[in-house]
Amino acid sequence: MSQELKKLVRRTLESQSLGVLATLDKKNPYENLVAFVSSKDLKNIVFSTAVYTRKYANLKAFPQVSFLVDTRSNSEQDFHECVAVTALGKAKEVGKEERDKILRLYLKKHPYLEDFVKSPSCRLLKIQVKKYIIVSEFQKVQEFSV
Repeated sequence: MSQELKKLVRRTLESQSLGVLATLDKKNPYENLVAFVSSKDLKNIVFSTAVYTRKYANLKAFPQVSFLVDTRSNSEQDFHECVAVTALGKAKEVGKEERDKILRLYLKKHPYLEDFVKSPSCRLLKIQVKKYIIVSEFQKVQEFSV
């Protein structure tokens, strides 16, 4: 994988606050906007959710996910300048041994979510990324495994 491609993925993930998490129930895909942060090595994407949500139930039953982050501005320029990064991987709840470190990383990017993330019904989850698929310049598709 080229260093330039890795930089593009990192820059895209760091520049955006929200991504689209796609989960699966027994019959259908289900998507949600979630606040996220990525690890520097791009191996993990962290997000939070309440335990009573549909996405949490879906993740418990089927941990395989797709996660989309893009740089669109909803303008004609997007067809030439937008970058879309899709991460494919498996989501799992953050364990007690790494929770404090990951919580600090998450709150550094999203300090306004502190009350939510620290509530008893909230869980931090991380996507263990296996592959990134990057679309740029309208039709240029590249991918790399982590």
